[in-house]
Amino acid sequence: MENCFNLIDEPWIPIVGVGQVSLKQVFAHPEYRGIGSNPIQKIALMKLLLAIAQAAVTPDSDKMWMKIKPTDLAEECLAYLEKWHDRFYLYGQTPFLQKPEISSAAIQNYGALLPEIVTGNTTVLTQSQVEKQLDDAERALLIVLMMGFALGGKKADNTVSLTKGYEGKSKAGKPGPAVAHMGLLHNFILGGTLQDTLWLNLLTHENIKDCGLFPEGLGIAPWEQMPDGEDCTKARQLKRTLMGRLIPLCRFCLLTQDGIHYSEGIAHLNYLDGLYDPTIAANTSGTKNKVLWTDPERRPWRQLPALLGFMKQAKSSYDCLQLRISLSRVNYYENPFAIWSGGLRVSSNAGEQYVSGSNDFVASEVWLHRDLISSFWFNQLELEMTAMEDIAKKLYGCIIGFYKTQLAEGGAFAGQGTNTFWQLCEQDFQELVNACDDTSEAGESCSGLRRRFAGYALAVYGQYCPNDTARQMDAWAKCRPNLSKYLKKEDS
Repeated sequence: MENCFNLIDEPWIPIVGVGQVSLKQVFAHPEYRGIGSNPIQKIALMKLLLAIAQAAVTPDSDKMWMKIKPTDLAEECLAYLEKWHDRFYLYGQTPFLQKPEISSAAIQNYGALLPEIVTGNTTVLTQSQVEKQLDDAERALLIVLMMGFALGGKKADNTVSLTKGYEGKSKAGKPGPAVAHMGLLHNFILGGTLQDTLWLNLLTHENIKDCGLFPEGLGIAPWEQMPDGEDCTKARQLKRTLMGRLIPLCRFCLLTQDGIHYSEGIAHLNYLDGLYDPTIAANTSGTKNKVLWTDPERRPWRQLPALLGFMKQAKSSYDCLQLRISLSRVNYYENPFAIWSGGLRVSSNAGEQYVSGSNDFVASEVWLHRDLISSFWFNQLELEMTAMEDIAKKLYGCIIGFYKTQLAEGGAFAGQGTNTFWQLCEQDFQELVNACDDTSEAGESCSGLRRRFAGYALAVYGQYCPNDTARQMDAWAKCRPNLSKYLKKEDS
């Protein structure tokens, strides 16, 4: 096929408030605010842009990073893209992040690889779940997504191997390293613009060395030097470098007019092996490594204290390398910034990963300012969140008790009630974050918010526990949550 649709020149990246733009436009327009689309596409695109930035200019140390401005970084990236222009064609002799040698693998429909698209005999609930023909821009986004977010299962044709004698493929393809078993939660610092975001999240050679995750350092961008197979020398090097986590190449693909040749690519190590993305919050203090998963019933803003656990400097805390390094730089950033967290929850059965039931995309943004970040603020936030968790547990137990008193099953109502409580609290969480910044004014503000959160809990209890009959009124009064201990701070 002839070289066509170059990702540097053609619009394909969704930008908030703008629409689709090219890679060149991303780095040429400092006013772009951020990436659009669903959470996992945002993560995949962010990793691609960071890979380009790291390949263009990776500072030796934080001191060298300080000398680079977002505009300087953008100019270096534009020069880099011009140098490697011929490697960013979606079609041609060297198609972007694709392996023409995999053409003997079976062809899959595009929709079969997208988690939000319904295939097989699954019920279609909305029009957005119906499979459609993808244009070139959507195919480019699909290729980038499949490099790290491919779901495990038999959709990958693993009868084909490019490395002679390679025995690492089973009938079911392994989940992408950005997904793992249930759907990993990824985290970034967002600046006021997309170029600021890339600048704040850029790692240095010193950062890469000190984290101990990547024995071979930064590595080489895969479009510069694609591996020959699943277990060749280049593939083994990618497994041990930062580039290999930004662009993991976990699937070998080749686009066609009707679908995509699709087989398992490089099998990366996971968090249990001690290797994971910098954007993952991991706890390695125990005998078995733990990570924070995407959970639609526990939205990321509720996990903010755990995500920032490194501020406690305790061995048992979670540590997110990307957040820890980026937060150490906000003193040099005068504008507000956000902690963005997102991902996709998936289910697994017999080696097959899929999205169903309560599985869903999840994303949260919490906006902060450099003057807000302090040990007092973090301790106060942790205290308030722990208290809110206690209120939610109490509310759950009270609703259960209300129905149990009447010899009825109330588990479903209790679950719905606590979810409603957290939805109501979410609208005030940003205010709570701002209220935790100092001892005097913040103390009063937190007390006021406690009264508001307590009101939500009591309102939810009244919503799910009716008191129309005498018997219901008796149970309602007996089981009504007593929140005096939670509100005690207000009177002190």
